[in-house]
Amino acid sequence: MTEAYFYLALSGALTALLWTPYIAARLFTWGLGSFLKNYTGDFPREAPEQPLWAARAQRAHLNMVETMPAFIAVVVAAGLLTGGTLIAVNLWAAIFFYARVGHAFVYIAGLPYLRTPVYLVSWFAILAIAYLTLGQI
Repeated sequence: MTEAYFYLALSGALTALLWTPYIAARLFTWGLGSFLKNYTGDFPREAPEQPLWAARAQRAHLNMVETMPAFIAVVVAAGLLTGGTLIAVNLWAAIFFYARVGHAFVYIAGLPYLRTPVYLVSWFAILAIAYLTLGQI
């Protein structure tokens, strides 16, 4: 179960870092002065257009933020409810993490037809951990 917590921590770090690309794009798009003021002119009605990859990066980050609570819940529940005895949880936690790394890459790069399947792998990993955990109670 320690490995599952390791991947939980990595997923938290990934969530925290996924904002970096679109914030960096905002810095270059807005310029240092406007960036440091926090907003340009009449933001958000008049925001400088960000590059498409930066908009996708922002959506990838928001998607990860939305997904993390479910992942946190099932991993913590697996540890608490099973006493950390479920070795398969480690595998599914790893699958979740690597699927989310792949999702971020595919989403930001704008690769067609891959974003949803990779996303579904991560959600299946969450459901698998929940199933394994609830099956042990």
